[in-house]
Amino acid sequence: MENISKVLENGSSKEKIKILETLDNVNNPEILGKIISQLDDDDIKVRGEAFSSLILNKNKISNFLIDSLKTANKNIRGFASLVLANRNETEAIPEIIKLVNDERSMVRSCALGALGHLKAREAREIFLEGLADSNLEVKKSALQAIIDLKISISEEKINEILTEKDSELEKMVSLIKKISGPEGI
Repeated sequence: MENISKVLENGSSKEKIKILETLDNVNNPEILGKIISQLDDDDIKVRGEAFSSLILNKNKISNFLIDSLKTANKNIRGFASLVLANRNETEAIPEIIKLVNDERSMVRSCALGALGHLKAREAREIFLEGLADSNLEVKKSALQAIIDLKISISEEKINEILTEKDSELEKMVSLIKKISGPEGI
């Protein structure tokens, strides 16, 4: 266990990945904390392996993940919300909702994506508010959740979205139009 901690703290990316590949059944709080900290590694492959290890973990680790939503680190806040969503941890919805007003756009985007994945219908107004966010990726996350949950929106709201000249947003809006029909809400 001490060796695992040392590698996750100071090892090379290759060493970290090799260890993380074996840690999908951990319930030791110290090691879980080290795995969660790897969601902020400089190497995207290490972050991805930590993400996978946490998603695949069959133990009851949602409390550790929910606690990590309160960390100062934006990557850990954002990615932990996505891990919780991929684990279908619906009890995390109230805590993830708190992240939709985060100062960091990446965290807001992840939180909206997580809520959409969790089919959080109670976040309907939050998704609609997300369409007015100053960040394009946050808007896309909100719009994807609206599409996935088949929430209809008004023609006026659709036209507001289209003021952003972005081809991906335009494709998403065409899907929304199919859902909303002519009347919207």
